[in-house]
Order: sequence, then structure tokens, then C-alpha cells
Amino acid sequence: MGRAAGRNGRPALRVRGHGNGSGRAATGTGGDMIGLPRGLIVLLGLAGAVVTVAGLRIFAEILAPVFLALMLTVTASPLSTRLIRRGAPAWLAAAAMVGTVYLVLFALGAALTASIARLVALLPQYRSQLAGLRADVTGALAAIGVDTDRAGDLAAPIRPEAAGDLLQATLGGLLATASNTFFLLAVLLFLCLDAVSFPSRLRRVAVHRPEVVGALRSFAGGTRRYLLVSTIFGIIVAVIDTLVLWALDIPLPLLWGLLSFITNYIPNIGFVVGLVPPALLGLLEGGVPLMTMVIVLYCLVNFVIQSVIQPKVVGDAVGLSATASFLSLVFWTWVLGPLGALLAIPLSLLAKGLLVDIDPRTRWIDSLISAGRR
Repeated sequence: MGRAAGRNGRPALRVRGHGNGSGRAATGTGGDMIGLPRGLIVLLGLAGAVVTVAGLRIFAEILAPVFLALMLTVTASPLSTRLIRRGAPAWLAAAAMVGTVYLVLFALGAALTASIARLVALLPQYRSQLAGLRADVTGALAAIGVDTDRAGDLAAPIRPEAAGDLLQATLGGLLATASNTFFLLAVLLFLCLDAVSFPSRLRRVAVHRPEVVGALRSFAGGTRRYLLVSTIFGIIVAVIDTLVLWALDIPLPLLWGLLSFITNYIPNIGFVVGLVPPALLGLLEGGVPLMTMVIVLYCLVNFVIQSVIQPKVVGDAVGLSATASFLSLVFWTWVLGPLGALLAIPLSLLAKGLLVDIDPRTRWIDSLISAGRR
């Protein structure tokens, strides 16, 4: 650092560059700030991450539908791109993409609504079975030495009024999510309209920020591959589960097959969520033997496919290890709630693209979280 005379005759500080004429003196080797230890920089980064995560949790009710709309838009965007390449006007491409996404959502919602209505109508038939099950549980607890009053409290959730409680909870949940559904549809509409011109915008941005465009394209490609693989495995699992439950004479096998298809998008533990309802119905229909049969067959089919084969294929497709996928499930479920479980992998790909792939100095992290050898 040299000195040069200023206008008032006093010596002025002159900042020398690093030999490239850029005059940068704020950063040193590796881009670290001069005067700040690397440990302090790490702590500042962690503090910023904590503040960011806290903000995500606070606004989870708004951000979760927005992220879902973004994932659906990214998945359907190749449709508009192909139509525009074939000479279709932009308005037609946008209308086709919006119509396709809305059609899929409405079909899935209609199937779930019809199935839940049938389930609610079916549950009152099990009032006597629920009463008998409560008495059996109370007697079993008393037989192993549990106090009678304590045993009654533990078996209290098993009661004939459970069907009415389930109906009330289901209707309350539907009413609570209605506003989010309309918000989701509105965000989807605007995102789909913007997605038509987004490829041309990316081409212009790529001239000045190629790393940013590369990271966004990596996120979009990984999300599409993940959804494609999960959809294929989900269809396979749903068909097998439906046939198994139909063979065991479990009520509403189509509903539980649909539930298996939806929960297949939840990494690693999705089959457990889809197992609980048919196992309970098996207990009410045929007792412990039938419930055990449902659990064993579900574990043979779903655990092997969803927890052994699928994570390997998904990891190879999107570049995330099984450990990273599981931790992303835990993290995003904690941040965004139940919808975060469905969005765990796409959101992890988005975070990876914006925080890792965008900077050449941080791409070494990709080797630690990727599946297999890169």
C-alpha cells in the first residue's frame, strides 16, 4: 500500500490491486475478507442461515403452496416449449400448460374427495368392532399389571365415536386448506403464464451470468427426473397394493392404492403413511391375523420398492445420496409442514443449485452429497 500526495498536500492512501489492475483490496486469497478469521465467517453464515430458516417457518403457509406451484410449473414447462418450437402462439402454449396442470390437480382432488366420502360412509359400520377392540385393549393392559384407570385412559382413543371425530377432522381439514387451494391455483396461473417466455429470458441472462442459468437448469432438470422416476414407481406400487388389498378383501382398495401413489413422493418413509389406514381396517375386519397379513405384504412390496430400489434410482437421477434425501425430508417437513415432505427433494435441488452449483468455489460440496461417484 503506497502513499500519494493529495490536493491539500497531505499524503493519501493508495490501494494496490492484486496484479490484475482491478484494485480489489477487500478480499484475499480464496475470497475471504481481510481481517476476519475463517471461523468467524462460518459463524456469520450459520447465523444468516438460522434467520433464513426462521423466516421460512414463519411464512410456511404462504411459501409451501408457492413452492408446490413452482414445482408443477417446472414439470409442465416442456409442454409449452415444444408447442412454441412447432410454431404455436404464446397464448396457446400458456393455455395448454395451465389446462394440463389444472386438469391433473382437479382429477386428483376429485378422486381423493370421492374416496374420502366413501370412507366416511363406511366407518359407522365399525362401531361395534371399535367398542370390542377397546374392551380387549383395556383387558390386555390390565392383565399385564397396568392400573384399571390408567388402562382405560390409554384405550380412550379407541371408541365408537371415532368415526364422527374422523368426519369432523376431515371436513375441518378440507375447509382449512380451501383458501390455500385457491391461492395455489392463482400462483400456478401466473407462473405458467410467465414460464412461456422464461426460456428466452434465460438465454439473455446466460450471456452475463452463465453460472446462474446453469444452476437453474440443473434444478429444473433434476426436478423433472425426480418426478418422472417417482411417478413410475408410484404407479407400480399403487397397482400392486390395490391388487393385494383386493385379494385380502380390505374395503376401499382403490383409495389405499391412490394413497400409496401420493405417499410415494415422500422419500424413504412414505409407505409407512400409506400403510396405517389399510392396516387398521384389516384389524377391524379380521382381527390381528388380517392386520398382520396386510403389514407383512405391504412391507415386502413397498419397503423393497420404495426404500431399497427407488432411492438408488432417484439418487442417480437427481444427484443426491440416500442420506441427503432422508435429511432433506426431515428438514423440509420441519420447516414447511406436511407439504414439505412432498417437496423435500425438489426444494433440496433448488437450494443446491442456488448455494452450491452457482459458485465454482463451492462445487466440491456436490461430491459430498451426491449419490455414487461423480
